[in-house]
Amino acid sequence: MTDSASGAWSRVAAFASAVDASLDKWLGDNYRLGLTEYRALTLLSRESSKELRITVLAQRVGLTSTSTTRLVSRLETKGHARRDVCQDDGRGVYAVIDEPGEALLREVREPFEARVQDLLSNPAKHFPHLDAGLVASALAEVSALVEP
Repeated sequence: MTDSASGAWSRVAAFASAVDASLDKWLGDNYRLGLTEYRALTLLSRESSKELRITVLAQRVGLTSTSTTRLVSRLETKGHARRDVCQDDGRGVYAVIDEPGEALLREVREPFEARVQDLLSNPAKHFPHLDAGLVASALAEVSALVEP
């Protein structure tokens, strides 16, 4: 390994940030949806109950509970999800995906996957400010450090 772990991680993080920013703009331009909103809807749709506690959703999307509450409020305003109070514990609040949210995911999923594939397979085209060879090396170095 020729690079420090922190240097490799910095390159991976810069690449991930560039990919996320591109995906966020693409989703906004084409579907009036943010990347975090898309990720939240995807997580909710994968649950058999179509719901997650706000605190669990926050952990899975990488936000604070407060930020996730605002995220769910935006999804409510758009008609894609709603909040529900836990029947057993009145303090627990759930985010629940609604049918319009499911329909949006069905519409977006395939083009989104194609966009991700394009961004990852053509980094020099989409992110000329990043050296694709250095990014690939950094990804390999970080991957070697992560033990299953």
